[in-house]
Amino acid sequence: MTAARRVLLKVSGESFGRDGTGVDPAAAEAVIAQIAQAIEEGIQVAVVVGGGNIVRGAALSEAGVERGSADYMGMLATVINALGLQAVLEGHGCETRVLSAIEMSQVAEPFIRRRAVRHLEKGRVVILAGGTGNPYFTTDTTAALRATELSCDVLLKATRVDGVFTADPEKDPEAEIYESLTYLDVINQRLRVMDTTAITMCMENGLPIVVFNMAQDGNVLEALRGRAVGTTIGAAE
Repeated sequence: MTAARRVLLKVSGESFGRDGTGVDPAAAEAVIAQIAQAIEEGIQVAVVVGGGNIVRGAALSEAGVERGSADYMGMLATVINALGLQAVLEGHGCETRVLSAIEMSQVAEPFIRRRAVRHLEKGRVVILAGGTGNPYFTTDTTAALRATELSCDVLLKATRVDGVFTADPEKDPEAEIYESLTYLDVINQRLRVMDTTAITMCMENGLPIVVFNMAQDGNVLEALRGRAVGTTIGAAE
């Protein structure tokens, strides 16, 4: 990986709560401090936030809620997390803007690609909420879409494990980490990194993905700087 000029960081909703639930922006304090440092170094950062600490659309759908309504509930949850992230980032001196794919002018700007790019050029952290604005799409797909739209150099997926493994490392102690994979490796081996729509979009647009552990000290900043952390997913050499 070379040094990145503009990056998109995908952060799960669980990182905003204690024990993966509720809203406690201070729970992501270490990550936020590293984002602030990256901004000071001139790296342009966009963030896509999940909402799983509040509502998981897929889980609601399985429980009997109509899928479209369940997904919209999940999208609204991401707006709550985005506002919490904005508050803490601004406490670190970072100028931020929340842009939502679902219009709610009292709390966020609408997502307009050229506006988002201009905010990034001015050194603001752009927090992208509301998913794609459409049901049946995950926030992973949102991350791939927005990273492509904003001409980001890399998509960084922050997780609670060190990268992509041959098996679930939380269940299989013998699971081995991959240093690098191709997009087709992920699809053909059915590796549960991101959904297939997101992987395919990145492959079609030549957008590299880095999957790394956000809980390890310094990893977020190193990833934002373009240093080698976790697992890199890209085109075959």
